[in-house]
Amino acid sequence: MMNMYAQAYDQYKKTSVETLSPGKLLLMLYEGAIKNVKLAREGIKEKDYNKAHNHLIKAQDIITELMVTLKMEYDIAKQLYSIYDYLYRRLVEANVRKDAAILDEVEVFLTELRDTWQEVVKKQAQSLLEKSRPQNISVKG
Repeated sequence: MMNMYAQAYDQYKKTSVETLSPGKLLLMLYEGAIKNVKLAREGIKEKDYNKAHNHLIKAQDIITELMVTLKMEYDIAKQLYSIYDYLYRRLVEANVRKDAAILDEVEVFLTELRDTWQEVVKKQAQSLLEKSRPQNISVKG
């Protein structure tokens, strides 16, 4: 019985992610990267280097996903690629050196990127809402 609920929950999560707008999916990726950077920093401070390593690998995987989904025909994509590449290299360096200060820097970048995209998603939603509202129709005889 419990397995059935677990399967249903997994299917629900999968469907939820698959039906997200690209903007909301991007925000989830940023949130995941930030969360893993924080957990890796925790691991470093606790001298639990296995924990730190595992969370840094997860953060690197998320950054890689952000990189491969860019549409490189746009200038902004090229700029984001450079930022993501830098963040990826810093995560690798933090993992090798077990340096929490590097993670502070990476978290600042990721938080700024997330906050910027959060505003974009919010403005897009407002714009769609305004377009979907019925227009004032004047009915004169």
